[in-house]
Amino acid sequence: MTTPDTTQPDSTAQRTTENSAVGPFPRVGIDAVALKPTEVDLARATELAASTLVVDYEGREAFPGTETLRALADTAEVRVTTPVRADGLDPLGDDSLSASIPDGVGRVLVAGNGAYLTEAEGQRAVAPRLGEATDRFSDAWVGTEGVERIALATGATQFELLSRSTERDVRALRAAGFDGDLAVYAPTVLSDDEDAILDAVGAYVSRRAPVRRALPDEYETDAAATGRAREVLLAASTDFAIVGDEETVRGRVEGLHGAGVDTVVGYPARGLDELLG
Repeated sequence: MTTPDTTQPDSTAQRTTENSAVGPFPRVGIDAVALKPTEVDLARATELAASTLVVDYEGREAFPGTETLRALADTAEVRVTTPVRADGLDPLGDDSLSASIPDGVGRVLVAGNGAYLTEAEGQRAVAPRLGEATDRFSDAWVGTEGVERIALATGATQFELLSRSTERDVRALRAAGFDGDLAVYAPTVLSDDEDAILDAVGAYVSRRAPVRRALPDEYETDAAATGRAREVLLAASTDFAIVGDEETVRGRVEGLHGAGVDTVVGYPARGLDELLG
């Protein structure tokens, strides 16, 4: 697995640099940038100072074309998220869309967000599809959301969402002898302004189960949130996202690396402008 040129795998202290010539994410030690095709112009991502790009899956209609992926791959290591139950990407069925993924572009194999799957696709068995796909793509990452044990059984790089227990869980895995690669995905906001944080990640963290349970019956998820809802959302933003000024973010990322995370994948929750300046 590659990491930004500014990093060294044997020292978290060496993962950061004060050189303003590098992009904001590499400067705070974040190893890869996640991109959502429905939210950003992927062509602009070729300008990012990042060595690894992860393209999220947001439905077949938003799936990037071959030339777009090639252009990204000319500037960075690229991985594209592929739900193994989705038509066009099903290794045990219709995998016609796979042909549009150029050689040299890696995969993040996931069970698939139900919002982007049909009812029929959502009923398909995950385990045999992940097994077949990891056999075909030996360097793939495997998303753990909802299928943690199955993902671990593949032996592939584990790709999980940041949570309040991530550091503890990773340390436990390492202590138990797991020596495979671990990648963590986190919405990221390079700001300590509360309103900016809520506008960027409030809706995201509100969907995480522990947060839903703690929220009152009626609430806003953005800067308009008040009272108990605002308190819960701001606390959750530090559990399920990486937020704060550069010093704070750098410290959080160093903590993840120190716990045993190999790759921190930051999703720029305020868009590419924050990274391109």
